[in-house]
Amino acid sequence: MATLNDRVFDNGLTVLDTEANRIDITSQEATTYTDATSTSTLGNSTSLSIGAPADRAGGGREVTVAAITDGSVTGTGTATHYAIVDTINSRLLATGSLSAPQAVTFGNTFTLSSVAIGIPDPA
Repeated sequence: MATLNDRVFDNGLTVLDTEANRIDITSQEATTYTDATSTSTLGNSTSLSIGAPADRAGGGREVTVAAITDGSVTGTGTATHYAIVDTINSRLLATGSLSAPQAVTFGNTFTLSSVAIGIPDPA
């Protein structure tokens, strides 16, 4: 059976904890930094807090992105995904689907529930 030490998982996930500094809500799943922060963005928050890697239910490791309560809506449309980015190095670090599409209007605020991002143990 293949195995990976928790350190291998943690070093990959630590990038989210140490480098991510913005989360965007997007109208589709972003594929690049520019897509996440310009083309498809409908809003963002820089009050991003991501915990240190920890055990993941079912095996592997995960980090938890804290709930967002102060997102700033910068466009009007339907947000379907989130994108976590590193603005210092212009990197798209992670994307995922929102639990439900969210209609947003320019000038309003948005909130997001906390989300876990993980890497499962090898099969």
